[in-house]
Amino acid sequence: MSQPFRSDSTVYDSFIWSGLRLELLDDRIVVSLQEPVQALSSAIHPGGFTWADHIVNWKVPLDYRCDDPIADFVHRCEGWGSKAEHTIGMLTAAKLTHASVKELEGDRFKLLCITTSGTRNAARAGLPRQTFSAYEPGTINTVLLIDGQMTESAMVNAVITATEAKAAALHELGILETANGQLATGTTTDAIVIGVSQRASWQAIHAYAGVATTIGCAIGEAVYETVLEATRTQHEE
Repeated sequence: MSQPFRSDSTVYDSFIWSGLRLELLDDRIVVSLQEPVQALSSAIHPGGFTWADHIVNWKVPLDYRCDDPIADFVHRCEGWGSKAEHTIGMLTAAKLTHASVKELEGDRFKLLCITTSGTRNAARAGLPRQTFSAYEPGTINTVLLIDGQMTESAMVNAVITATEAKAAALHELGILETANGQLATGTTTDAIVIGVSQRASWQAIHAYAGVATTIGCAIGEAVYETVLEATRTQHEE
């Protein structure tokens, strides 16, 4: 686990997954892969199941308001020279320099997790509250990349495990929802990307990703530790 962009470094190359690169640019972190991954995400673009070779965590101002953030992101891709049809887009108002990265190897898989965290919208799921635009910035964004093979149901299972780990990290830190003073389980605008290489050379398909499995344990550990670090340091220089 580390925060590679808190120094002068702007590039992080995975030491376990050849061709996987993280790059910090002026207003975004770009995750690039040499080959597309099958992805499941709650990202604004495109969301759901898709195939992508780039993931962009785009930093927007705290007062960002847009009636069509999807169109806005696609337009930005054109300016960045990225192909929007192969790019997953997330919005954040958190410090990109404080992104936390963790890599793990396990039973027929390799894994990289990167999380950015801003908790100004911290909230506890399960309680009634006044709702507002789903695109209010200030969020915990997690990108979980797995070199391995997983069923689509296991990818959904991975979202569950990652969400439980995020909530556990916020409880550990004592992050509260301002409105009611109770422990938060996330923020009102959290997003996640699960990307899987589906490389057949692994010759093993993970059908589950709960904490009773090796891959589920690794997912939980990576998300827990990166959320913990990115959130704990969010107010530091």
